[in-house]
Amino acid sequence: MLGICGLLLAGTSRAADDSQTATTSPAVLPQKPAWLTDLSLGIKESYEVNVFELGVAPSGPVATPSPGSVAALKNVDSFVTTVSPKVGVNFAPLLGDQKVLQALTLAYAPDFVTYNNASSENYDAHRLAAVIKGQMGDWSFNLNEGFNDIEGNKYGPTYQNDLLSAFATAADRERREQFQERGTATIQYDQEKWFVRPTATLLDYNLKTAQYFYPGYQNYVNRYDVNGGADFGYKIQPQSALTLGFRYGHQYQAEYSFGPTYAAAIPVAAAHSPNDYERVLVGYEGKPWNWLAASLQIGPDFRSFGPYAPLDDKNKVTYYGEAALTATFSTKDTLAFKYKQWEWVSSTGLVPYFDSAFDLSYVRKVTDSFSLSLGAKALGADYNPNNVASQTTGLGGYGLGERAQRDDWQYTASLGLQYAFNANFSANLAYSYDLGVNEQSGLTEPGGNAYLPRSFNHELISLGVTFKY
Repeated sequence: MLGICGLLLAGTSRAADDSQTATTSPAVLPQKPAWLTDLSLGIKESYEVNVFELGVAPSGPVATPSPGSVAALKNVDSFVTTVSPKVGVNFAPLLGDQKVLQALTLAYAPDFVTYNNASSENYDAHRLAAVIKGQMGDWSFNLNEGFNDIEGNKYGPTYQNDLLSAFATAADRERREQFQERGTATIQYDQEKWFVRPTATLLDYNLKTAQYFYPGYQNYVNRYDVNGGADFGYKIQPQSALTLGFRYGHQYQAEYSFGPTYAAAIPVAAAHSPNDYERVLVGYEGKPWNWLAASLQIGPDFRSFGPYAPLDDKNKVTYYGEAALTATFSTKDTLAFKYKQWEWVSSTGLVPYFDSAFDLSYVRKVTDSFSLSLGAKALGADYNPNNVASQTTGLGGYGLGERAQRDDWQYTASLGLQYAFNANFSANLAYSYDLGVNEQSGLTEPGGNAYLPRSFNHELISLGVTFKY
C-alpha cells in the first residue's frame, strides 16, 4: 500500500504541474460496450479507532468470553484493508430495437475486508443488485432488488461486565455471518392529471450467528418487514403531485434459541415482537423548481403486536415518515438530504424501538478533476415511546418488570476528497468521526448501582484508489 501511496503522491505532484493535460487526456482504455455499465477495482487502506465502538474500558481483568466469541474492548485500533471489485451489465441493449425495457441490469460489487489488528472482524460481503425498469403506453414498472451475503464471524462479540455500546452494537452486527435482502416493486398507471401506483417492499435480515445465554454476549435474531399497498397521485404541476397512500404490512422478530430456562413471567424464548400494521400516508413528489427534486410521505402507523410482545400497549399508533431532497444549485454544487423514522423490531433484544435516520451530504466539484464532499448524519434508536416493561432477566441488563431505558444516538461528521487523474484512475481521501451517546437521563444500572455511560468515540480515516474501465 505504501508503494501505491508513493505513486499517488507523485501523480498528484505531476497533475499540479500539468493539470490541463490531466483533465483533457483521452481515456487510457478503449470505449466500453453499451451493455457493460461497470467494471472497476477499488483498493482502500483505512485506520479505524475504537473498532468495537465501546465507551468504557473494563476496570478489572477481562473475563473469558463465551465459546467462540471475542472480547469487545475499548481502544482496539486497527489498519483495515478493503478490496472492492465491481462488474455491472445492462441486458436491455442486447435485446435489439425494443421500446419497453429501459433497464435490465445486474451488478456484483463485493468487499473483501481484512482487519490487521482485529481478525475476528474480517468479513467478505458479496453484494448483488438487479434493476428492471420499463414502460408500455400509460403503464410503467420498476423492480429494485438487493441481496447481500456477508461471510464473517459466526459468533457475536462479548462485551465484558455489561459495558455496551450506545448504539446497540450495530457496527459489530453488520460484520457477522448473515444474509440481507432489500426489494421494491412498483407498477404505475398514468393519466394527464392523476396516477395510481401499486407497490410492495421487503427488508429482511437473516442473522446466522450462534446464540448463547452468556453475560455480555451479543445475540442477534432474524427480523424482516414486508408490506404492500398503493399510492394515488394528483398532479398539481406537470412535474409535481400530491399523493395519498395505504400500506398493509407485517414485521417479524425471531425467538431466541436457548429456550424457556428462566423463572420469569414470560420465558426468554417466547418474548418477541412480531406485529401487523396498517399505514396511511400523505405526501408530495416531483420537482417544484428545476433545481430541486423532492419526495415526502408521512402518516400514522396502526400497530397490532402479538401476545408475547413485552409492551404495555399491544395495539398502539406510531408515526411513519420518509423524505428525500436533492438540490442542484449549479453544475458544481449538489446538496442532498434523506430522512426516515419508523417503528422497527430489535436485532439484539426483545423490545421494538423507534428508528430514526437523518442524512445530509454536500458535494462541490472544484474542478473537472477534483471534488469535495461533506456529510452529517444522525441515527437514533429510542426504546422509550413503547412504554415497555422488560419481562425477562439477563437480556439487555434489565431485571423483571424494569423499564427499557434506552435512547441511543450516533452522530457522524465526514469529509471526503476525490481526484480523478483521468477517466480510468481516481483517488479518494476520507475521514469520519462518530459520537455515540445515550440521551436518556437519570439512568441507573439494575440493583441501583452507578450507571456506566454507553457513550463512545469512533474515527475512520482512509486512502483509496479506483481503477475503472
